[in-house]
Amino acid sequence: MSLLLTAMMAMATPAGESSAITVTAPGSTPSAAGPASYFTGTVRIDAPFQGSAPARVGGATVTFEPGARTAWHTHPLGQTLIVTAGTGWVQEWGKPRQALRTGDIVWIPPGVKHWHGAQADVAMSHIAIAEAVDGSPVTWLEQVSEAQYGER
Repeated sequence: MSLLLTAMMAMATPAGESSAITVTAPGSTPSAAGPASYFTGTVRIDAPFQGSAPARVGGATVTFEPGARTAWHTHPLGQTLIVTAGTGWVQEWGKPRQALRTGDIVWIPPGVKHWHGAQADVAMSHIAIAEAVDGSPVTWLEQVSEAQYGER
């Protein structure tokens, strides 16, 4: 092994931490229903993941049935969404909603109040990735009303 590679590995793996790669098989974690306090409609959360300290990253695949959506919320360090199926919406507080399609990648900056979910007649799935501050990646706020959901 080269001296450079040895030095890079030593910097990347703090003393006392494992450097083993972890592979999680599909279906090894059961699906969970999105709680009604944070979602409207039928929402399924699959394949949750969480990095080991000192990493703060975590996320999951989230599937929204037609018309389902998150409550308004913020993320202390922002959030990335990768739309994997269907069509949906994302809306920043005080701005028009934006359409989402399979393949879209969304960056939501830190502290921006927003919601996201499926369009009224088509389901939508996305991978959600966020980092935690003091153990929390999200601050949940009020539900998105039917009037807010229907705004253009």
